[in-house]
Amino acid sequence: MKYTGQRKGPTNHLVGFGIVVLLHVVTAYALMSGLARKVVEVVKAPIETKIIEETQKTPEVDEPPPPPPKLAPPPPPYIPPPEVNIAVQPTTAPSNAITVVTTEKPKEAPPPPQPAAPPKPAVRTAPVIDAARSCEKPEYPAASKRMEEEGTVTLNFLIDVDGKVIDSRVEKSSGYARLDQAARTALGKCKFKPGTVDGKPEQSWASIKYTWQLEDW
Repeated sequence: MKYTGQRKGPTNHLVGFGIVVLLHVVTAYALMSGLARKVVEVVKAPIETKIIEETQKTPEVDEPPPPPPKLAPPPPPYIPPPEVNIAVQPTTAPSNAITVVTTEKPKEAPPPPQPAAPPKPAVRTAPVIDAARSCEKPEYPAASKRMEEEGTVTLNFLIDVDGKVIDSRVEKSSGYARLDQAARTALGKCKFKPGTVDGKPEQSWASIKYTWQLEDW
């Protein structure tokens, strides 16, 4: 369909022209009546703004409790003073007062007894053992000679207050009983000087050795 050949009719032109004329008439009336000035003033008027502050609620503060009433301090406890009994000395003279005066010198008290002196230790002396002077030469047992028995025997013996041997025993054997017994027999014939205590003779023990050798007999 072609639109180039179409043209607007005279009716449309009339309507448009009428609208333009109407607008001019309204504008001219507004200028004459001052309506346009009022509109301009209304537009130019300053716009007032108000800031509405939000009302803030103040927090409620708890009021402190009232201070306690001041009480007077209690009176101090009553303590009765201690009772002190003061003994009053009699005004009479004491019983130990000097009533008699004498010129005699008092007797001196005897000196205290001296402690007894400790006893002196006893003085002991040992018995004197001298076999060469106090004993005879013992007899060599014949059987021991035949068997050629030799040895040394040690004897312990008890000396009486008169110097005689009253007891004896073998401390160390010679190895042969015959030689030991022969030594005891020979010792029983001896007489020694006994030991003493503070100069008095007493029984005491001593020791002696017998040596048996065939060449000496």
